Amino acid sequence: MFCLGIESTAHTFACSVVQYSFYQNRLIGKILSDARDIYVPPTGSGIHPRDASRHHCKAVETVFKHALCSAKVSMRDIDVIAYSAGPGLGPCLRVGAVVARTLSAFHSKPLVPTNHGIGHVELGIMISRAKDPLVLLVSGGHTAILAFSGKRWRIFGETLDITLGQLFDQFGRSLGLPSPCGHEIEQLGRKAAGNYRLLPYVVKGNDVSFSGLLTSAIRSVHNKSKELSLGEISFSLQETSFAMVTEAVERALSLTLKNEFLIVGGVAANNRLAEMLKEACKRQKCKFYRCPAELAGDNGAQIAWAGILEYVGKGRHVQVEKAFINQSWRINDVEVIRN
Repeated sequence: MFCLGIESTAHTFACSVVQYSFYQNRLIGKILSDARDIYVPPTGSGIHPRDASRHHCKAVETVFKHALCSAKVSMRDIDVIAYSAGPGLGPCLRVGAVVARTLSAFHSKPLVPTNHGIGHVELGIMISRAKDPLVLLVSGGHTAILAFSGKRWRIFGETLDITLGQLFDQFGRSLGLPSPCGHEIEQLGRKAAGNYRLLPYVVKGNDVSFSGLLTSAIRSVHNKSKELSLGEISFSLQETSFAMVTEAVERALSLTLKNEFLIVGGVAANNRLAEMLKEACKRQKCKFYRCPAELAGDNGAQIAWAGILEYVGKGRHVQVEKAFINQSWRINDVEVIRN
């Protein structure tokens, strides 16, 4: 059986085909294709929702055909269609929803709206085979510490303002870097590793706040009297923000007594963050899992797998005319049937 997943929450339009079956009464999945086209905004500027949605409209045909071709299937083989219903940018979400509704209506396939954050988490669990982990979801749209309880992913800590991905993107744009900026900032930081400069550190319980850190880092860039290199500021920005997140994660591990930890989302690709979290897991005698870098960012496979869990686990799908998007759909509002 096959599911087509359609992702369009922000800068990425993606389609993926995931095959699913049962083995020893357990649902298993296999990613057959992963096709994406990423909107790149003008240098020094962020994602404009309307511009990104126009990009997605142009990318639909190529990405869709590539996904089916790579998986060696046709729409006749697809059993269910899943799409990202939120959270995300409204114009971008609407592109994916329209494509999914059109395919569902034309080919008479069940339609499943999915939560983008659930997709990140559940795909990471499928790949890592972790059983009951504490999860750190870090991306441009999320910064949250999660644990599963009572059929929902419960939030044990989150950002109080901007996300970790937004911190790097907004800082990078102040330097004139193209979005997303995380990789470039990681490279800048490596050049000045060890040259730490004090920046604001804000942890409140298990929650973190990055806005003051961002303001201070941007001011340091433009304050020539300090004579700090971009590398030193980038390194210090990473070290400070990652230490904040790691502190909150370690506190949550101590509280929940979990013996597994998983990091997912686009920022999971950052090696320095992974190093710091590994050390925290060692101190807590906890297994460390990490979503592979190639699947850490937004992709269609996460939507397909989340759709499979919804469709197979709960038998849930919607009529085409009742399909929806929700720009502010929180992950803890979704009831999940675990595999």
